[in-house]
Amino acid sequence: MTTTPDRNRVQLPGISSRAYEHPADRSALVALRKLSGFDTVLKQMSGLISERRLRLMYLASAVRVSETQFRSLYDMGRDAAYTLDLHRIPEIYVQQDPQVQAKAIGFDDPFIVVTTGLLNLMNEEEQRFVIGHETAHILSGHAVYRTMLDILTRLATRVAWIPLGYIGLRAIVAGLEEWYRKSELSSDRGGLLVGQDPDAGKRALMKLAGGAYTHEMNIEAFLEQYNEYDTAGDLRDGFLKVLNLLGTTHPFAVVRVAELDKWQRSGEYDRILGGDYPRREDDASARVTDEVKAAAESYRASWQQSQDPFIGVLRDVAEGAVNAGERIFNRFSRRDGGQG
Repeated sequence: MTTTPDRNRVQLPGISSRAYEHPADRSALVALRKLSGFDTVLKQMSGLISERRLRLMYLASAVRVSETQFRSLYDMGRDAAYTLDLHRIPEIYVQQDPQVQAKAIGFDDPFIVVTTGLLNLMNEEEQRFVIGHETAHILSGHAVYRTMLDILTRLATRVAWIPLGYIGLRAIVAGLEEWYRKSELSSDRGGLLVGQDPDAGKRALMKLAGGAYTHEMNIEAFLEQYNEYDTAGDLRDGFLKVLNLLGTTHPFAVVRVAELDKWQRSGEYDRILGGDYPRREDDASARVTDEVKAAAESYRASWQQSQDPFIGVLRDVAEGAVNAGERIFNRFSRRDGGQG
């Protein structure tokens, strides 16, 4: 089998994950990176043993991608690491499972798992988008989300008999779920930067909703479907949409396609491919307060653009919460001598 890529793709030397992260995701990650030792605590809580156990389990029960096994996936993993300038190529495992899934696992030595259900559903360019998506998770360090969410969810079930304790933990879990959903939008952008084929990325996400029948589907019609979803019918529909998100860690497929399309059309995608993006070497100088403001502006913009009447009712309340959050972070910044 030839190892020659089907076409040349732009490499992004030294790219920081901040280049593609959704503002709400990026602000949280920048804040976490400022907390010295926080990742170490999480590793201890999740247990490095469990990470080693999972690796051994996949080594024994799945197929490790290599030059002699699933060669096309091996090349995609190598190309993804090259494009995002990772110093180490993550291992990829193929697991026999009819469910359409892919995931990045681990803190210290992360690896990627894809199911046969996903490989059967998607063509090579769509698979490349998925591998890029998971590689972007690794570059961003999104394993933090999974660990925090898993720990707190388990804790919430244990204290479910304590009403106030459970309600408080569920509120935190709901916040983490929202954070996690934004991390998925970030990694969709990362997948697009790796594959550099916008239509393939949108098709891959659209297939999560409609399966392999791409000849029966249309991206523009799917985007119109998003507009209808966003507009909703009345206040009841808007409230029900919020309820539908409870307990979910991934945005709905129609939202993911629309968000990826918006990001591409914003010009940010082309600017990054043109070499205009933040570098990893400058990550330490990123300021938490600046990122929080960017996240707040992102939410404001989404509220202003949304036609959902329920969002309109909540807009003033949410705006007040955002303003309060900004004041808190600004006060913290002044106490810290202006360091972000």
